[in-house]
Amino acid sequence: MIKKALVTGSAVGIGKAIALDLASKGFDVAFHYNRSAEAANQASQEAATYGVKSIALQADVTKPEEAQSLVENAVEKLGGLSVVVNNVGNFLGKPTREISIAEWQEVINSNLNSNFYVTTAALPYLKAANGARIVNFACAHAQNVVARKTNTAYIIAKTGIIIYSKSLAQEVIKDKITVNVVSPGIAENSFDIEEMIPKLPAKRPATLQEINHAVWFFINPDSDYITGQVLEVSGGWNL
Repeated sequence: MIKKALVTGSAVGIGKAIALDLASKGFDVAFHYNRSAEAANQASQEAATYGVKSIALQADVTKPEEAQSLVENAVEKLGGLSVVVNNVGNFLGKPTREISIAEWQEVINSNLNSNFYVTTAALPYLKAANGARIVNFACAHAQNVVARKTNTAYIIAKTGIIIYSKSLAQEVIKDKITVNVVSPGIAENSFDIEEMIPKLPAKRPATLQEINHAVWFFINPDSDYITGQVLEVSGGWNL
């Protein structure tokens, strides 16, 4: 596998941690941002200390044409692409009947449609890599089809990612591309951590390193035969 990765939503938080982890493992990395230019450039500079090529690229990936340009720019500047991690996605906690049309569209666009746009643009380049990985992000228990009190649109988008990833995985394994899903629960950078900790069997949030480990499990060259799978990093939440 060539070591060329694009991580969306990687200026800060989980995306940044993943991109830096890949850089530490020798991957040239494209950091993606929409509005956080300064943070993305700082993260890119940090990645470069590992001796890899590192760039920061701007795009609104809820727009198909910008997602396409993002991928093309990453390929051009990195010299190819073998790994895509789709990490973009805004959260909305609100009673279902109070969600506005604009809010519904924004949540679906940022979580589900952006994933589809970036992945579709990347597939020809991933196929050319002769061994590639796609890792998409859902959330803990998105596979459970139950009523949601305050995050209906978000969970619908994340469940959609799981179905999309499994369907795509079946189709592209012949092209030596695997597609898998990491589903975090409460992480150390989540909001309302203190309120949630009592509900977690592990009694603590996931560290960013633990989420990195799950992502790397799927990217690792030894994971060629693992595809269409969902790995929760949730400390036993809602089992």
